[in-house]
Amino acid sequence: MEILVCVKRVPDTAENEIQLNGNGTDIEREDLVYSVNEPDNYAVEEALQIVARTGGSVAVATVGGEDDEEILRREMAMGAGRGVLISDDLFSGSDGRGVAAILKAFVQTGHYDLILTGVQAEDGCAQVGGMLAAMLDYPFASLVTSIEVLESRKLKIGREVEGGSKEINAIDLPCVLSIQTGINEPRYVGMRGIRQVASVPIPTLGASDIGVDADAVGEAAAKVNRVDYFVPAAGKGAEMLKGGREEVIDQLMDLLKAKGGLN
Repeated sequence: MEILVCVKRVPDTAENEIQLNGNGTDIEREDLVYSVNEPDNYAVEEALQIVARTGGSVAVATVGGEDDEEILRREMAMGAGRGVLISDDLFSGSDGRGVAAILKAFVQTGHYDLILTGVQAEDGCAQVGGMLAAMLDYPFASLVTSIEVLESRKLKIGREVEGGSKEINAIDLPCVLSIQTGINEPRYVGMRGIRQVASVPIPTLGASDIGVDADAVGEAAAKVNRVDYFVPAAGKGAEMLKGGREEVIDQLMDLLKAKGGLN
């Protein structure tokens, strides 16, 4: 089975203190630490496990810039056989629909049986996978928590639904699935694995290489634009703790003791 996993580079919320810029139109991005979108690791791990059972290969692709190559190498160190960077100045300012149009054009340059995404981007809103499926006219399922390969080019999938219940479906290949975190335990990636793929060539494909319609991507084509960022007002009884990590921990411990949370 030939599987493509769409991955994304995002600000690492564990390593950054996210702040708004002066005019409230974006977050401060200078000096941010970036990493692969954590839900995407579950999608890559699931792809690797499927291929281990059924044969085939796993490719990873991302839409971004030169710096985004690092996450492709990270997923290749995890076990993906091929990474592709899709990059072009024309893509700048694309909204979710634009990114889906870019990925659609790339998918159509290959022959993929299954396309996986993480359940959502940590800096986004879980929209690209569904739009990509619609543009390709492929079946789509979200919040997938289990995958079993059946005969006759079908999958048996489990989905997480409201109330803690699980829904079981059969879905035809090719299809697009967004993978829920917790479906597996992504394997550890060490420095040895990263060094092994450090010199592996990663092709960069632009708009002309994949045949994407320039009118469907970029800022001019965006149907959704972010117009404001703001920090919600603290609710009644809320108290914001300030200072470094150790200072905040000390303040929190004092508050818990004062309010009877700790004896």
